[in-house]
Amino acid sequence: MGMISEFKSFAMKGNLVDMAVGVVMGAAFGTVVKSFIDDVFMPAISPIMGGIDVGAWAITMPGGEDAAVINIGTFINATISFIIVAFVMFMIIKAMNKAKKKEEAAPAAPPAQEVLLAEIRDLLKK
Repeated sequence: MGMISEFKSFAMKGNLVDMAVGVVMGAAFGTVVKSFIDDVFMPAISPIMGGIDVGAWAITMPGGEDAAVINIGTFINATISFIIVAFVMFMIIKAMNKAKKKEEAAPAAPPAQEVLLAEIRDLLKK
């Protein structure tokens, strides 16, 4: 029973749940970025590149019908998607760190009881 309750407390910790939500949101964001690259960005730059479909670039290795195909265009699309996701994550973390610094910079006011005790101490010294 101890192991089950220990696992339950581990699984229900806020950090683990937050991390799970972040992973799910990151996967969803990655899907949106992939669709943006494949369906919007690459077709939009195709006319600029003379009508070339970068996503379809491939190298077929020699070997007849069973020849291996190296999909360079798919790799380029994945690389662009990664750069966009990495940049957005960088901006999010940068904003979080900036907000965290503001929280740390403002010291908390001492409790009213401590202020009152400090005033009594000062009066007793006089």
